[in-house]
Amino acid sequence: MAPLAVNLTLGWWLVAARRVQQREYGDRGKDHPSQGVSLGDPVTLRCHLPRLAAWVWLYQEGGWFYNKGKKKEQDVAEFYFVGTLQEHAGHYWCQYQVSESAELSVESDPVELVLTDHSLSPPSISIHPEQHVGTGTNVSIRCWKKDYGATFLLHKDGSSDPIQRQDFSEGSTATFTLFGVTPADSGTYRCSYRPWHYAYMSSPLGDSVMLEVTPTAAPPGAEEQSCANLVMALVRGFVAALVFGLGVFFVIDARSLWIRRDDNCGEQV
Repeated sequence: MAPLAVNLTLGWWLVAARRVQQREYGDRGKDHPSQGVSLGDPVTLRCHLPRLAAWVWLYQEGGWFYNKGKKKEQDVAEFYFVGTLQEHAGHYWCQYQVSESAELSVESDPVELVLTDHSLSPPSISIHPEQHVGTGTNVSIRCWKKDYGATFLLHKDGSSDPIQRQDFSEGSTATFTLFGVTPADSGTYRCSYRPWHYAYMSSPLGDSVMLEVTPTAAPPGAEEQSCANLVMALVRGFVAALVFGLGVFFVIDARSLWIRRDDNCGEQV
């Protein structure tokens, strides 16, 4: 099998990419770039730096740290795991040191390395009320597994990260609700879980359910009612404008009358 290079760029501009069968995927931020990396796969962690560095350190939260010196200063450092083990899963970040300074840089943003353990049984899934629903319906997707205690994640095909997460539960079931669905929510959904005692180990994705959301048709007569409402609004607007115009006319006319009376009184005097 060709080596699986997972480019967890832990530098000061954070990009994470994975290469599977010559295809590349990119993500930004504190995401899950290792989606699809299985326990035992070879992985390369790359720290991309904003400037040339002589030393680079890769840290694992609560675990090991690794350092690499540069014979020639470079802006990238690679740390390679020949075969990933359970202890390799977790949060990683980088720091670096330039040759002319004894100070270390600030820490980079962290990246999460999650490994898929195929010895874990995939979860089951169901959908309610049904796969074909109209716009505005609330849809529930239920995920479950045999034993107890896990964090469940809901995935949608075409989305690189889980779209919902239900943190540790003592039960063996999680229910995800999609409120007021629209056609944009149509697609294929699956579940995975992480055992409570192994936060960075994931089950394989389980079976899928399909959701198809169709626009809700307008009730009979709705278009005619809408036209009638529009006509009534226009009539009311016209009447309001007419009343306002008449009011302005009478005010101006009354003012003119008073002016003429004042002029006549002045002439008599």
